[in-house]
Amino acid sequence: MQKIKSLMTRQGLKSPPENLSDLGAIESLRVPGKEEFRELREQPSDPQAEQELINSIEQVYFSTDSFDIVKYELEKLPPILNLQELEEYRDKLKQQQAAELERVTSLQTGLQLAAVICTNGRRHLNIAKEGFTQASLGLLANQRKRQLLIGLLKSLRTIKTLQRTDVRLSEMLEEEDYPGAIQLCLECQKAASTFKHYSCISELNSKLQDTLEQIEEQLDVALSKICKNFDINHYTKVQQAYRLLGKTQTAMDQLHMHFTQAIHNTVFQVVLGYVELCSGNTDTKFQKLQYKDLCTHVTPDSYIPCLADLCKALWEVMLSYYRTMEWHEKHDNEDTTSAAEGSNMGTEETNFDRGYIKKKLEHGLTRIWQDVQLKVKTYLLGTDLSIFKYDDFIFVLDIISRLMQVGEEFCGSKSEVLQESIRKQSVNYFKNYHRTRLDELRMFLENETWELCPVKSNFSILQLHEFKFMEQSRSPSVSPSKQPASTSSKTVTLFEQYCSDGNPFEIQANHKDEETEDVLASNGYESDEQEKSAYQEYDSDSDVPEELKRDYVDEQTGDAPVKSVSRETLKSRKKSDYSLNKVNAPILTNTTLNVIRLVGKYMQMMNILKPIAFDVIHFMSQLFDYYLYAIYTFFGRNDSLESTGLGLSSSRLRTTLNRIQESLIDMEVSADPTATLTAAEERKEKVPSPHLSHLVVLTSGDTLYGLAERVVATESLVFLAEQFEFLQPHLDAVMPAVKKPFLQQFYSQTVSTASELRKPIYWIVAGKAIDYEQMLLLMANVKWDVKEIMSQHNIYVDALLKEFEQFNRRLNEVSKRVRIPLPVSNILWEHCIRLANRTIVEGTQTLSGKQSAIDHSYGLELHIRYANVKKCSNEGRALMQLDFQQFLMKLEKLTDIRPIPDKEFVETYIKAYYLTENDMERWIKEHREYSTKQLTNLVNVCLGSHINKKARQKLLAAIDDIDRPKR
Repeated sequence: MQKIKSLMTRQGLKSPPENLSDLGAIESLRVPGKEEFRELREQPSDPQAEQELINSIEQVYFSTDSFDIVKYELEKLPPILNLQELEEYRDKLKQQQAAELERVTSLQTGLQLAAVICTNGRRHLNIAKEGFTQASLGLLANQRKRQLLIGLLKSLRTIKTLQRTDVRLSEMLEEEDYPGAIQLCLECQKAASTFKHYSCISELNSKLQDTLEQIEEQLDVALSKICKNFDINHYTKVQQAYRLLGKTQTAMDQLHMHFTQAIHNTVFQVVLGYVELCSGNTDTKFQKLQYKDLCTHVTPDSYIPCLADLCKALWEVMLSYYRTMEWHEKHDNEDTTSAAEGSNMGTEETNFDRGYIKKKLEHGLTRIWQDVQLKVKTYLLGTDLSIFKYDDFIFVLDIISRLMQVGEEFCGSKSEVLQESIRKQSVNYFKNYHRTRLDELRMFLENETWELCPVKSNFSILQLHEFKFMEQSRSPSVSPSKQPASTSSKTVTLFEQYCSDGNPFEIQANHKDEETEDVLASNGYESDEQEKSAYQEYDSDSDVPEELKRDYVDEQTGDAPVKSVSRETLKSRKKSDYSLNKVNAPILTNTTLNVIRLVGKYMQMMNILKPIAFDVIHFMSQLFDYYLYAIYTFFGRNDSLESTGLGLSSSRLRTTLNRIQESLIDMEVSADPTATLTAAEERKEKVPSPHLSHLVVLTSGDTLYGLAERVVATESLVFLAEQFEFLQPHLDAVMPAVKKPFLQQFYSQTVSTASELRKPIYWIVAGKAIDYEQMLLLMANVKWDVKEIMSQHNIYVDALLKEFEQFNRRLNEVSKRVRIPLPVSNILWEHCIRLANRTIVEGTQTLSGKQSAIDHSYGLELHIRYANVKKCSNEGRALMQLDFQQFLMKLEKLTDIRPIPDKEFVETYIKAYYLTENDMERWIKEHREYSTKQLTNLVNVCLGSHINKKARQKLLAAIDDIDRPKR
């Protein structure tokens, strides 16, 4: 535009008008004449060429009005002028001027047209103004105001509603409808932001913000209530409220803080309550104490109730946490399902919150349990437990054991803090307790009269309240495949069992008072009818054949001359289990029952404190060792038994007894004041050897030398061993792996030897029950060098059978007092028969020396009777066989023991009389069971009949060779 103005000025043209008021200037614009542009119009009118021509005009021509064009052109002329070039340059300038003027002319025409349009617009505008009235415009203005007022009314109504939300929010908070209150508050804030241009709204916004903060404070208080009493509906509302606020992570952080604070406040209040109760006043000084110091003020009487209430309160806190985790797991699954079915908007943020909450809850398990352990540990160490009674101490351990079970189910913890806090106290307590129990056991044994303790036939140690704890867990001895399906399929945890109602520590406390037993029977019978029928079954002579009651029995038939024995009699006399009733109740004494109860108490502690399992099992083994040693000392000790060579005491039994005597028995009468401290400590671990009560009489033949007491004592030991065998799987399950060889050795070397005590104990009875001396006196009068075959046996056989008949009657009498088990009766009969058979074979060189041997060794040092024969014919040897066969035939009717003990021992010896020299030498080398004196007498008797003196010397030399290694 500036270029155009400059060009028009130079061409004598006026500038275009600045506004419409200058339109008149356009009319006076001079248009050049046709002559001036005649040459220019002759030029071609190519727009592109024309534009290029305009562009070729130098920029200096458009600079300012003071620019001198002529001077500028003249200065450009070269020093040497060329007419043709000047003309060409002149023509170019003219062409440029003509093109520029053409553009100016076109612009002038356009301006004229614009002026005309503006004039027409003004004219039409005046017409429109005159056509509309002021009334029409006023109507439109009123309608617009109406619309504005309607909108204003709606806004005022909304503001009025917002002003009234305070009352509704207060009602919602009282009803604990936190999600509804927050939702309403947020909607009000959103609505208020819409009307923020009103001045009253700013105050409302501030009020709503304060209300929201107040709701958050109340929400935090509501969250803290979850820690002690979890309520699903309440917690659901709280979580929905925090979700509306977008503070789910903050809520979880706050929740863990509340749980920690709840644990601290709970234990402090429980202990404080008992301390104030026991002190008799509510002095505020206790409230100012630290929890650790407060625990030291708990009295021993209130210690257990306080501990139980402490654990119950902590259980409620942990149960609330457990149910909190359950709630989140359930709702996480629901949220995941709904997210999969719906849109994915906000899924990433939701998943992040869910993952954070899950990790926080899992980490909180260990943290909360650690806080619980530390609080309970502080309480445990605040009181000296060594002064407690055993039942109270076990109850404390039982509570702690239950608490450790809770911890394991809660977070998988092994509760090392709790275990260590009570382990040392338990070991020290148990050592002192065990020493006292050993002294009590010695006192019981020394005052025990070995009378039968009547228990029911179905008696089991599991019926004793000391073993009730074993019923709560599956016995390790039962394989999983043999467990009921309901038991093996799933084990119900404490949290599942008491999730909705109850408390495991309440049951534990009540259980202590509700334990009862019903194991004792009246006189060993289930009823009076059984007792009456039992005695009717066993008349004094019911098992004795009639022929044995007569002085003479037919030699050929073995039957009585008048009548034979019926089949019923033969059937009845085959009984070997002398019992009071058909129901074989266990044989045990009060002392046995006390030992079993002690074992149960020991196992309770071991079950609770598995780290001290080895110490407990070691002490349990000492109880059994001492009981076994006492039974052996009272009823089985006899030094002459070991010299018989009959193997009455096995090497294992002797080793066990020696071990017990060395490790457990204090053989010294009084302490040596010069003894070292180590020796004194060792003696402190030992117990004096027990002494049999003077009320127990073992010297009366009428009672078979205290057979009833011996049976009760020995069989009670066997019963005790059976109970230990039953408990072995349980002991093995808790025994540390490195200590299991001790347990295996205890069972293989000690428990299994209990039944081996039967032989030496009942051998003493068998040695006195039969009058073997009378038989020897009768045998001494028998002549064996008879010349003819005898058909009648010797009288000593009948005398011996009479002794067995009397033994049988006495055995029946004893069985009326005490049931005699089958193994016991078999051992008694076996011992008596073996002694009788060896008495037949053995005797003395002279009758004058046999009495003391019989009295002191009960027939064990008797020498060969048949071997004592100086002269014996073949007919005499036949008589020996006849006597022995008659004895066997009648004996087999008295007992059902088969084969007869030592039968071959006698028969083989009798048959050896018929052997030739070579056969006898081989026989002597093969039969080492006979003594040197027996073999020597055999050779001497055969001298002169079929063995000469040379052969005799040879055989005696062979006997001497056999005997030499024994010297």
